[in-house]
Amino acid sequence: MDYKRLGEIVAVFLIFFGVLFLFTKIAGPIPFTVNNINTATTDVFTSQGTGKASAAPDQAVISLGITSQAPTVEQAQTQANEASNKIISALKEQGIKEEDIQTTSYSINPNYSFSGETQRITGYSVSQNFDVEAPIEKTNQVVDSSTAAGANMVGGIVFKLNDEKRAELKNEARKEAVSNAKKSAQGLADAAGVKLGKVINVTESSGNIEIPMPFTVAAKAADQSEENVLIQTPEREVSNITPGESSIEVTVTLTYQTN
Repeated sequence: MDYKRLGEIVAVFLIFFGVLFLFTKIAGPIPFTVNNINTATTDVFTSQGTGKASAAPDQAVISLGITSQAPTVEQAQTQANEASNKIISALKEQGIKEEDIQTTSYSINPNYSFSGETQRITGYSVSQNFDVEAPIEKTNQVVDSSTAAGANMVGGIVFKLNDEKRAELKNEARKEAVSNAKKSAQGLADAAGVKLGKVINVTESSGNIEIPMPFTVAAKAADQSEENVLIQTPEREVSNITPGESSIEVTVTLTYQTN
């Protein structure tokens, strides 16, 4: 090992730091300057686009129900329960699952008779309403079998898409909405002389168009007594039930930075 060479290096370092020490004592601390530049982009540019996708629905939700009248609440409830059980059994025979039959309302109301300035209760009405979800090809059978089993109210039919198809359509509508929003943004930016930066925010809103179909029922035969009349849908009306199309619409808002 070259101790002489090592000694020379150590001596150089000692001289350097000694001179630096003397300089700071005489001239003061050595100044250091740090430039700190903060930039913030606050200018933004927004654009909207709408996309829509449609398909033939594959599900139907049928609103139906029964109303029964009797002198007492207990009798009216018994009649309503018996009719409801028959309707549910008829629906199950059509392959409708119990979880797809939902009671939406159940009410008990008094019936009044007015004579002069007085009124009295003459009996009670019990009403029970259901929403039945079924494959669209079984819509006619559901309506006919339920009315044949005692349903005397059919409020409406809503055609809809199953969850998988709905998600597929929503993605299609979303892609179209984003594409339209980008085209609109670029067109507006070019016209305004603005240079678009990156997208910094995306929001969307969506809705679906499923229109209820009003539906009426009629007596099977006019010569039947009131208490024994069967309410059914006329064959001609049933054949005219058509689903049309269900649509999903998505609106997308894109927010850009501007350069």
